[in-house]
Amino acid sequence: MNETFTKLLDTLPALLAGYGMNLLAAIAMLIVGFLAAGWLGRATARAMRRSERIDPIFPPLAGKLVRLAVIVFTVIAVLNRFGVQTASLIAVLGAAGLAIGLALQGTLSNVAAGVMILVFRPFKIGDAVRIGSNVYIIDGIGMFLCTAHLPDGPSAHIPNSKIWGETLVNLSVTDGDRRRIDETYRIALGDDIDAALAILARVAAEEPRVLQDPAPLIAVQSFSDSAVDVLFRVWTGREDWWATKLDLLKRCKLALEDGGCHMPYLQREVHMLEPQRIAARRATA
Repeated sequence: MNETFTKLLDTLPALLAGYGMNLLAAIAMLIVGFLAAGWLGRATARAMRRSERIDPIFPPLAGKLVRLAVIVFTVIAVLNRFGVQTASLIAVLGAAGLAIGLALQGTLSNVAAGVMILVFRPFKIGDAVRIGSNVYIIDGIGMFLCTAHLPDGPSAHIPNSKIWGETLVNLSVTDGDRRRIDETYRIALGDDIDAALAILARVAAEEPRVLQDPAPLIAVQSFSDSAVDVLFRVWTGREDWWATKLDLLKRCKLALEDGGCHMPYLQREVHMLEPQRIAARRATA
């Protein structure tokens, strides 16, 4: 027993020296690794912010990913120094990551959709977009969801997968930065059609926000039982579209009325039969 204890005491300095050096080296590696991870993460984020072509949401995310990758590499290197089989550890981590991915596949689909939105940029902050049947004003773009608000004020949080999986119309981006106004005005069958066309053409010509290229299109569109439908189609700048549309609605109606045109109402004639006639018809039936 004494000999065994003596041998242990004799080998203890060598063991302490060996493991002590490994421990000090591991601590140093951890310190350097964590410092390098923070520095590389910040450097990556700063470098990406200098580029105007990279979306502002990417630099912080890329910095965090670089920091996490360096920390994981450092921990694996430290464990390998102590003789831990890192290959099996990596396999366990991979299996755990797969299980977590399957459990969070809905969330991951939002992340994938968020990446596609950030890469292809179908809209930017401040744009008005139609998603499905609703119109939203985009306030923020995130990896999981986009924040927005409705035109009348209420806020909305839209999962990215719902955005990427729907037909999306960006109302703030138009061909040639122009947008078309389509309206139909009804005049009575007895009104002068040429006079109505001239009145609407004059209103379009007097409105400075109406573009002349493409030229306004004002023509008879169809006939109904009680009216003539006149198509009023003009182009305007995208930013002027809504205000111009509202102004033209009022001005066209007033101009048609001042020119003697009438906007007919749907009417139905009801003929009342006297009781004697009803009895006579029943008798002869």
